[in-house]
Amino acid sequence: MTAVDSNILICAHREDSPWHPVAWKHMRRLAESGAPWAIPWPCVHEFLAVVTHRRIYRPPTPLARALAHVESWRECPSLHLIGEVGEYWAVLKSLLTAGRVEGARVHDARIAAICRQHGVTELWSADRDLTRFAGLKVVNPLVGS
Repeated sequence: MTAVDSNILICAHREDSPWHPVAWKHMRRLAESGAPWAIPWPCVHEFLAVVTHRRIYRPPTPLARALAHVESWRECPSLHLIGEVGEYWAVLKSLLTAGRVEGARVHDARIAAICRQHGVTELWSADRDLTRFAGLKVVNPLVGS
């Protein structure tokens, strides 16, 4: 199963992003493929925090529009919104220890742990820091398209 990181979601949403056309194309293809795909809940939270942030975007996305965008993803029958379950702490602790992760990268480890718990084999992201976590193939769909 493929999961999508917040940076790809943001590019697909924000029409002022130089990556918008390619991100939108890939997201649409993924959603229409019928194959199961996922968005980790922390990526939904980060998407909402970034696109509605007045210091990041001028103008920011209005909250109602950002929430409607999330609702449109939720309508896709093949989407799985994934979060922490079961032995999450053991998986996260292992990733943190193995990768000697600290600081802001703990968020990345959280995403990787959630993906591993849910059988995600590929994570779409423009964040190269995520490549440090074993067992998760990170693909940037914005390059080479």
